[in-house]
Amino acid sequence: MAPALRQIEIPYLRRRGWLSLLPALTVALFLLPVLAGVIGTLLPALGFLPGLGERTFSLRPLRELLAAPELPGAVIATLVSGLLATLLAFLSAVGLAASLQGTRLFVWLGRLTVPLLAMPHAALALGFAFLIAPSGWLVRLAVALLGGGAPPDLPVPGDRLGLTLAAGLWLKETPFLLLAVFAGMNQLPVARFLDIARSLGYGPATAWLKVILPILYGQLRLPIYAVLAFSLSVVDMALILGPTTPPTLATLLLGWFDDPSLAKLLPAAAGGMLQLFLAVAAILLWRLAELGFARAAGPWLAGGRRGHRGGAGRRWGAAAALLLLFLASASMLALGLWSLARRWPFPAPLPIVWGLGNWQGAGPDLARALTTSLLLASTATAIAVVLSLGCLENERRHGLHPSARALWLIYLPLLIPQISFMFGTTTLLAWLGLEASLPALIWSHLLFVLPYVFLMLADPYRALDERYRRTGLCLGAGESRVFFAVTLPMLLRPILLAAAVGFSVSIALYLPTLFAGAGRYTTLATEAVAANAGADRRLAGVYGFLQAALPLAGFAIALLLPRLVFRHRRGLLMARGRP
Repeated sequence: MAPALRQIEIPYLRRRGWLSLLPALTVALFLLPVLAGVIGTLLPALGFLPGLGERTFSLRPLRELLAAPELPGAVIATLVSGLLATLLAFLSAVGLAASLQGTRLFVWLGRLTVPLLAMPHAALALGFAFLIAPSGWLVRLAVALLGGGAPPDLPVPGDRLGLTLAAGLWLKETPFLLLAVFAGMNQLPVARFLDIARSLGYGPATAWLKVILPILYGQLRLPIYAVLAFSLSVVDMALILGPTTPPTLATLLLGWFDDPSLAKLLPAAAGGMLQLFLAVAAILLWRLAELGFARAAGPWLAGGRRGHRGGAGRRWGAAAALLLLFLASASMLALGLWSLARRWPFPAPLPIVWGLGNWQGAGPDLARALTTSLLLASTATAIAVVLSLGCLENERRHGLHPSARALWLIYLPLLIPQISFMFGTTTLLAWLGLEASLPALIWSHLLFVLPYVFLMLADPYRALDERYRRTGLCLGAGESRVFFAVTLPMLLRPILLAAAVGFSVSIALYLPTLFAGAGRYTTLATEAVAANAGADRRLAGVYGFLQAALPLAGFAIALLLPRLVFRHRRGLLMARGRP
């Protein structure tokens, strides 16, 4: 049988090429482990975990979960912070696009969206906490300007409803949805549609909301669902900005998974399924709200109200954009200040004593975490770029047109809460004998890096003019030579930007590192959260600032390297859409 199969397989591969295997390999690398992880969490949630001697199914884990006194408060904080953050991020992204479309600030916002997106979650949360805490930088500046005494007694960060966490998530997720808005608008003749609407007397914001948003929203749906699922299950930001008594559900479950008593594993697995249920229920609720809002907005869309000229809307939009940029920049700056502060008593607006002692004190631990982070991010990103390019080139050579279902498959690791499948994935790794190994850690990062890299590369790759490839083939070059000599140079900038996004995603990963590494590997993300838990602002500033600086350095390289490589090829720069 084997020789017969080989006789069938080899001619097929020669005819279709080895690239035809990459889509199946890519799906197997990031989709099957997620599904296996969900199943590996579901079985213990039903009482079946042979490693603990539990070989019969029961509802005991669910009963123990529901009996936990922290559960109601954890669920409320999770739902409030997750739903509020998603709603605010969506309204901000849409409001900024509607009010600032066609302005110079909107162009600059588009250029700054990706660097804002690159800021890791833990680093942003740390900087935001340093900014808004009762003894934080904003209060210090206010006291210096207005005068005052002791810091205000406010429960931030850490309020019981998770409002501070919602604010941090809004600051983090608005750039992601803005990026989705920009990507969708690039595929539409926005200028022509808006010119027609303006010629009929509609104001700029009203024209955008009535003409562009109904067409664009279908492309925003999956990114919104990903933001919703992430906001409901985030761990690192919740540990820094979220409530503690009780914590959010994902943070509570992490404590149970880490509990020395193995008896907590079964109710923790049941909690993982509850987390998945909350995410699915929230997505369904958002979908119902979409349908209800679409029906309620029908008369307004079809009505003849043209709106105003948009002066006030543009001023509010500009204020919101500047607030977003200010908070992100000030959070980064606060990290830098605390990393250099040797003595900074309240209410001094700036450190009294500066120095590099915090960096020197971090010493070997910082070097170890930096080395591991760079190794994981570089390896996972390189694998993701190779797989994504192979899949896209296979599409191009064979004229394939993936359906909308393929996009859902790519988004699947982003739609399922990490806490709901990482325990099952870790169990799978232990069964394979790969637990707490470097390959397992790289693979766990690849699960989340690959979707982002593919989504960043897909549109530029598919938009590349097919005539370039045909010209190369007509000149006698083979497919491989055309790929390396024509396609890759023309797509160098999108490839580097996708790699920078993948690199930043890996640098930010916290929960996969904890589970797959079993606590034996430290990264900048894990050390930043640990330093915050130890209430050491200076050490947290060191780890947070370095964690935030690495992705920014990656994006700087991605933007500057093409200009350096093609500095003598202005025609190629213009063909790639650069002036």
